[in-house]
Amino acid sequence: MNTVADAVTTDAVTTAPRDEAFFAALAQPGVQRLRAYDPGHDLVAWRRRFQDRMLVELGSNENPYGASPAARAAMLDVMHELHRYPDPLGGDLKRALATKHGVDTTQLLLGNGSHELLMQFAQVFAGPGSDVVASQYGFAVYALAAQCAGAALRLAPALPRTHAMARGHDIDALAAAITPATRLLYVANPNNPTGTWFDADAFAAFMQRVPGDVLVVVDEAYAEFADAPDYASALALLGAHPNLIVTRTFSKAYALAGLRVGYAVAHPGLIAVMERVRESFNVNMVGLAAAEAALDDDAHLQWSLARNAEQRAVLAEAFRARGWFVHPAQTNFLLVEFGPDTPQIEASLLQQGVVVRPMGGYGLPECLRITVGDEGENRRLLQALDATR
Repeated sequence: MNTVADAVTTDAVTTAPRDEAFFAALAQPGVQRLRAYDPGHDLVAWRRRFQDRMLVELGSNENPYGASPAARAAMLDVMHELHRYPDPLGGDLKRALATKHGVDTTQLLLGNGSHELLMQFAQVFAGPGSDVVASQYGFAVYALAAQCAGAALRLAPALPRTHAMARGHDIDALAAAITPATRLLYVANPNNPTGTWFDADAFAAFMQRVPGDVLVVVDEAYAEFADAPDYASALALLGAHPNLIVTRTFSKAYALAGLRVGYAVAHPGLIAVMERVRESFNVNMVGLAAAEAALDDDAHLQWSLARNAEQRAVLAEAFRARGWFVHPAQTNFLLVEFGPDTPQIEASLLQQGVVVRPMGGYGLPECLRITVGDEGENRRLLQALDATR
């Protein structure tokens, strides 16, 4: 039998306003404090606004040269099967990746982009009472992953602006940030948003210092773009370090951002644990087919990478000639420091139909991250920048 107090309580809950704060209070503690990932500008709205002109989109680090013709053909080949579920194991793509990287298929985990996997590693291996280590000026998803899992985030200070790898990862600081409570460490090489990288020898020495029960996630979303002599993928160290995880994506160099296909390479035992939480059919049929075909078209990939390297150098020199500081980069974007007028410059670019990425959310309010476009897009960008001066 309900008491008067029960009735009052029930009535109060029933009449409480159902706003975001109400539902946030029902969420787990980590989610209560979480802020959603910021994808930048509403590009769909801006495309509509500039539908009679070309909108130059240089804010999301997409590949302007497009996907492999073989990938586009593979997409069309499976369109008649869309009423079927995709291969839940992604077997064909895994076999192709295993051949490319010289690993076993049991070492591969497919994801709906690498973003999904980066979040899931924290959900599985971190939590309340544990630490997650990442670097200052690292990819925003690392902090989101830690917070969502309820883990404490420990940020290692980045290298100073005066360093040759301005604002890049400080390997020694990352090692020093590890505590007995650390379960997971995220590091990107090359790094987003700075574009910087660390050399192979430095990372190999770093891994020797990391305790075996600390999982190190190396985010190599931009690895294909790196051509510096001292750069090397962490994939070569997998055999020596069972606690090492390498993630890759088909969104950047392979130009399949719209299909959301990523993967992780790690010890078979770790992958087996991750498979327990992987969502069923998390990579769609079209994505599986396109990624496998793109992986096999090395000629298109190398052509695209060569164009990016060429335009990256041209664009960096153009920025420096105008007096702006350009961070060293091995990616398909440049982090450029414009000074106190950065917000006004970014707003002016947007009004002229050129989208770049403001960096205030990363603690770099005087910087803009600018995707390396094709020759025509970069010309439009420089013309728009000159118009702001």
